[in-house]
Amino acid sequence: MTSSATTVSSLAENFFRHEYGRLVSSLSRRVGLAYMEQVEDSVQSALVKGLESWTLNGLPDNPAAWLYKVASNHLLERLRQNNNQQRILSGNTEDIFEFLIGRNSPSNPVQQKLSDEPDCDLLRLLFVCCNDDVPQESQLVFALKALCGFNVIEISKRIFSSEENVYKRYSRAKKILQKLPTESWDLSASEYHPRLPNVHKVIYLLFTEGYLSANGQHTIRLDLCLEAIRLATVLSDYTIGQYPETYALLALMHLHLARMTGRQSQSGGLLLLEEQDRSLWDKSLIAEGIRWIEMSATGDNFSRYHAEAGVAAEHCLASNYQDTRWQQIASCYEILEKKLPSAIHRLNRAIAVAEWKGPKAGLEILIEFEPPSWLLGSHLWFAVLADLHRRCGNFIKARGYYDHAIGLAPTNGVRQLIKRRFDSSF
Repeated sequence: MTSSATTVSSLAENFFRHEYGRLVSSLSRRVGLAYMEQVEDSVQSALVKGLESWTLNGLPDNPAAWLYKVASNHLLERLRQNNNQQRILSGNTEDIFEFLIGRNSPSNPVQQKLSDEPDCDLLRLLFVCCNDDVPQESQLVFALKALCGFNVIEISKRIFSSEENVYKRYSRAKKILQKLPTESWDLSASEYHPRLPNVHKVIYLLFTEGYLSANGQHTIRLDLCLEAIRLATVLSDYTIGQYPETYALLALMHLHLARMTGRQSQSGGLLLLEEQDRSLWDKSLIAEGIRWIEMSATGDNFSRYHAEAGVAAEHCLASNYQDTRWQQIASCYEILEKKLPSAIHRLNRAIAVAEWKGPKAGLEILIEFEPPSWLLGSHLWFAVLADLHRRCGNFIKARGYYDHAIGLAPTNGVRQLIKRRFDSSF
């Protein structure tokens, strides 16, 4: 493979995925969600042409602008083929998009500020797709696929659902959103706030996929983490996003990102927390995370992002693994489990309690617990049980759970991490 082809191949994994959401959101804003199918087709066509052209001719000076122009031209051609658009295509083609979206500008000053910021199209469309007419689970799937560039397999692993269900949810959301008028972009100030929790969730899952990817070829995807932080930062700049939950989410992401450089070995494999060189952690990002935590400490609402940011802060501020305040971490998960019951929260609490009081105490939290079916299809449940039973000396049980965890590991990186933790035991 030539150097040019290698560069383009590498770009396709990161830049193309990154640009996909921007292109879809920008073009959808111009023509409306009714043309979502044509928009997606045009964007995918532009990405394919980019891969073909750049492999042969090298990268253009501005790859993003090149893709946008090709996608726009393809979309215009698709609209020309639509008989319903023929009557408006006889004039100046530069006005086509303006005709489709209308010329009414939003009157709300917050809306005006968002619409005047071209880099906010993706954020705006996140709010638009979090429409009450669309079931919440479909909102999430649509946002992750259409706007964040995830494929069906990645989404199914991240939300613990089957690929078939993911596809159905996406199709359902798409059908509903396509029927929305172009004015659906012009949300009032009162419409933004109810949709904020779902926007937070999309950004959170975007970061989570980057921090521990379900993609088989990439254990860590830094571009996703940075994009999630960018979106949340933009959100925090506007009145509609200036809430403690937004700040807590930013704190959580900065604190996790601070430890990113210490999470991988020189060979690219994942390292256990106790194996990481803490001198590699980014102190400036830790300080930024703490600043966001301080900003989030207002109001009465204690969200999952507050709890998880608190956990991340305990890890970042501990000088070594042994000095970690596991009691505080266990307390965060206990509060979170009471507020938002979840099998994952219980699992995390069991891990923290095992470090604080010993593996038997951690195991007691899980012994009487009936895990939901989706968790039984995940490596997480079996890996934790294997570890706790191993530490309690129950090696036969531990081996059985270990085998299940290995079989369910979503990526080779996770599989190797599980093996390394247990290799000395079996």
